[in-house]
Amino acid sequence: MQIADKYAPQQIESKWYDYWIEQHIFHSEPDQREPYTIVIPPPNVTGMLHMGHMLNNTLQDVLVRRARMSGKNACWVPGMDHASIATEAKVVAMLREKGIEKSSLTREEFLRHAWEWKEKYGGVILKQLRKLGASCDWDRTCFTMDEARTESVLRVFCDLYEKGKIYRGVRMVNWDPAAQTALSDEEVVFKESHGKLYYLRYKVEGTNRAIIVATTRPETILGDTALCVNPNDERYKALPADARVVVPLVGRSIPVIRDEYVDIEFGTGALKVTPAHDVNDYMLGEKYGLETIDIFNDDGTINDKVGMYVGQDRFDVRRQIEKDLDAAGLLEKTEDYTNNVGYSERTGVAIEPKLSMQWFLSMQELAEPATKAVMEDAIRFVPEKYKNTYRHWMENIKDWCISRQLWWGQRIPAYYLPKGGFVVALTAEEALEKAREKSGDASLQLTDLRQDEDVLDTWFSSWLWPISVFDGIRFPDNREIGYYYPTNDLVTGPDIIFFWVARMIMAGYEYRGEKPFSNVYFTGIVRDKIGRKMSKQLGNSPDPLDLIAQYGADGVRMAMLISSSAGNDVMFDEALCEQGRNFGNKIWNAYRLLNGWAVDAAAAQSENNRLAVAWFGQALGRSLRQIAEDFKSYRISEAFKEAYRLFWDDFSGLYLEMAKPAYGQPIDAPTMEATKGYFDALMRVLHPFMPFVTEEIWQDLAPRAEGASICVAQMPEPAAEDAAMLARFELAKEIITSVRNIRNQKSLPQKEALTLRVIADENYPAEFAPVVMKMANLTAIETVAEKDPAAAAFIVKTTQYFVPMAGKIDAEAERKKLADDLAYYEGFLASVMKKLSNERFVASAPEKVVANERAKQADAEAKITAIREQLAALESGK
Repeated sequence: MQIADKYAPQQIESKWYDYWIEQHIFHSEPDQREPYTIVIPPPNVTGMLHMGHMLNNTLQDVLVRRARMSGKNACWVPGMDHASIATEAKVVAMLREKGIEKSSLTREEFLRHAWEWKEKYGGVILKQLRKLGASCDWDRTCFTMDEARTESVLRVFCDLYEKGKIYRGVRMVNWDPAAQTALSDEEVVFKESHGKLYYLRYKVEGTNRAIIVATTRPETILGDTALCVNPNDERYKALPADARVVVPLVGRSIPVIRDEYVDIEFGTGALKVTPAHDVNDYMLGEKYGLETIDIFNDDGTINDKVGMYVGQDRFDVRRQIEKDLDAAGLLEKTEDYTNNVGYSERTGVAIEPKLSMQWFLSMQELAEPATKAVMEDAIRFVPEKYKNTYRHWMENIKDWCISRQLWWGQRIPAYYLPKGGFVVALTAEEALEKAREKSGDASLQLTDLRQDEDVLDTWFSSWLWPISVFDGIRFPDNREIGYYYPTNDLVTGPDIIFFWVARMIMAGYEYRGEKPFSNVYFTGIVRDKIGRKMSKQLGNSPDPLDLIAQYGADGVRMAMLISSSAGNDVMFDEALCEQGRNFGNKIWNAYRLLNGWAVDAAAAQSENNRLAVAWFGQALGRSLRQIAEDFKSYRISEAFKEAYRLFWDDFSGLYLEMAKPAYGQPIDAPTMEATKGYFDALMRVLHPFMPFVTEEIWQDLAPRAEGASICVAQMPEPAAEDAAMLARFELAKEIITSVRNIRNQKSLPQKEALTLRVIADENYPAEFAPVVMKMANLTAIETVAEKDPAAAAFIVKTTQYFVPMAGKIDAEAERKKLADDLAYYEGFLASVMKKLSNERFVASAPEKVVANERAKQADAEAKITAIREQLAALESGK
């Protein structure tokens, strides 16, 4: 294989991904090695790759690839979520385009269409993830509605029901009129909405008086069954105990009840009570035995229970009822009003609180071990700030409404008996057996039983994910669950901390008696460069596949990595992708430079090359230790930046320059061997971040065995640390930089060799003199005893250096520059002295601040002395 002249990521990426798949590099089976396991947050089967997926999956892939190269048995389990609401909506829309309404189909017919849609369009995102380089074990791909996962879900439902944790009852739920299903509290997004506050007149029976009630939802007067005031409110003390009022327009007589729940300060202090359509009103209704009138159909239109506005949409009624109340003299006034309104996360419509018969999971007992695990760091959150968010939700947890009024999903395994009651069973045959036993009727047949129409909430399958992907519910003692569980890391967004993370922890303790994972890394939100959340609606979200096609997957991965730290939002800029591609190009060109060096097997290694090799071994070790620390603390972005700096600055910017042979000259064999060894090590360090370019170069660096891959090459180990050597080399680097700065300041060409003089002390790194001479292009380094005022001088730590300038500079121009510098430093010193002569400043400022000012004084005075000496030398013609 011969590496191409130009870096073209598009030409190498698909080649290497196909190779990895052919060689089964990503497949894992239990063995004697330490396992490292990640389960993918299963994307919706309807999903397409977006920038959030890019961030999340890049981070997971980095962790998995690094674990694989650290000798662990790495297993990244991919999969998809059936996404009940989203998928059913897609299928309904698809059928509508064909002129088919869901209502015209049987459940079985609809599900046949849904499965066909899933097979044809579902799972596109998993194919797209391959373009990113995701090293998932594709042989293990799971689907939350496949046979094993579905049986696991039903088993868990039956088990929790038997344990008394699942119950059925009429409760106030969040109703989505578009999807026509109940939602859990976590699926409701509250948004600031601009509406009106309507002040309505409720006439007190038997009097001329009216009580004014303020509401944001006048359409719900159709379901009013009481009016409530605070017993301590002086405005309503005169009302008789049995007072009744008339609901505006409706004409229904309802009682006035008294409860301290009512806020005297809000509005008029009177509250209309609609038990069927407000969770707090429902509690008042329960307390006072009020009638409950549900006025809505499932689609958000008005039903025929009251005989008004029948069949009209709730928001059309709101507009119409305002006019009708006004015309009837029952509308006191309206005011503009802003409040938080709950919207369905899935369909975006305003939810309706609605009384509904649903299935619930009691959460209190499940939450206790799960809360303790996070608060005591058995499960570590990164960043830690999310612990408090988690604790607050867990300590105030409500029972989970787990039923959904849909057809796509796991159907609830409850079967209703002909004469009332129900049984819960894993299969219809088992249900029949239980039904016969419960009813005492041995003649019952399957056709006599009716299975519950509802399906389970999608999250009721994904909360089992770390267990069910290894079939640990159906076969709790199987080899795989014993080996891979608990998993190691979970990478996810904080927006599903309650939907998914908390519930997986609860399921882990309930069904395995231990945590499902050890660490949770929360990513931020991907935003554009001006801080807006990326979305299709705003048109500010690029298509990740377009970015990969343009910049290569390695370039896009680098862009995600360099701009992300745990829990912080990612400010994404396409220019970062270009920076990523440029880095790939830098690696490519550095390798081509190395390949262009001829080797002289007989040449002895120079002292410069020996020092270069020794130093870079130490620099590599330092970075390896830092990167390991960063990974330990989940500072993945920082780990990448260190690897980037190591290659760009230390290796390309310094080491290759130090080792590079003179033009047309060969390099000695030991240095070339060491340099190729370092390139190999650097490719391995960079591989988890940029897998494609590193594989291409690694394969070319040396002959490789059939099926070999950098994916499973060992991560390099750092050499024993020589901190003193590194510190001494830093001094040499500073000398080189200072000489180069003098060249720039004095406009001296790089190819002109200079002499360097030094007043040597313990901080002069004499051992690196050969490196300094080569890198700074010096003919000699001379040790002197006295200052050279005519020379360009600099200090490194305590060592003074001089570059003789005789005959190299324009004396007049230099004199003018020195005079300008002198004026600047004298002015600077004067401002510092003004501060230090202020007794109040010296007495009251922190010690560090005063010390800093004194350091500025000493520095300015030293520079002024040096400039004056240089000026004096110029004047004397030296």
